[in-house]
Amino acid sequence: MSWSSGKDSAMALDATRSEGAVEVTALFSTVNADADRVAMHAVRRSLLEAQADRLGLALVTVDIPSPCSNEVYEARMAEAIAAARADGVTHVIFGDLFLRDVRAYREDRLAGTGISPVFPLWDRPTDVLAREMLESGLKAVITCVDPAQLPGEFAGRCFDAELLGELPSGVDPCGEHGEFHTFVWDGPGFRSPIDVEIGRIVERDGFVFCDLSEPEPTTVSAAASLNRGRECGIGCDAALVAGQMEQPAQMSG
Repeated sequence: MSWSSGKDSAMALDATRSEGAVEVTALFSTVNADADRVAMHAVRRSLLEAQADRLGLALVTVDIPSPCSNEVYEARMAEAIAAARADGVTHVIFGDLFLRDVRAYREDRLAGTGISPVFPLWDRPTDVLAREMLESGLKAVITCVDPAQLPGEFAGRCFDAELLGELPSGVDPCGEHGEFHTFVWDGPGFRSPIDVEIGRIVERDGFVFCDLSEPEPTTVSAAASLNRGRECGIGCDAALVAGQMEQPAQMSG
């Protein structure tokens, strides 16, 4: 299962498991080796590992440098695909929705490898799909926003009905044009929720990122009473004021 840590991957996994035609054995993710975070989503590796644990699946990561040339990326992915095929993998599930150039690229890279791509959510209306995600019990938070397409204040918000109602005209409800990316902390297939706290929000490399972390065992967030945190079911870092934007500091994404 090609796994970004976000909602589309989670729904594609659930759809595949429900159909039962393909057995999913592992999550397959690319990680920025310098930041130790999921590429683009900026999710910590530890949270990626927590997702795999909750879903009862193995986790296979491909570490890539940052910046990463297309040649290096494709070489690393080719090695990983070859290793997967040697282990008996016959399909890779993708959560792509409607971008035909992206689908064509994936199909081209897998051609001749012995592994076939599967797109269980393909061409489903994204406004309907977004609502189905919420109805399924999926819980997610926005971890990355492209401020050229969506105001940066959406970073750190829950992916919920209120958010869908506030998205500006022209923004895809599932963020398929790269308007935003998410981290799923609970939903179909999760044996239990992942306890996460919202941390710093920073602007870096043209994107706005929200840092998420698992709370320290002895730490109770002083800001957990924030309405946004309560409604999401997750805590908020005491240093964060809703909507506050900070300059880049320690967070790498």
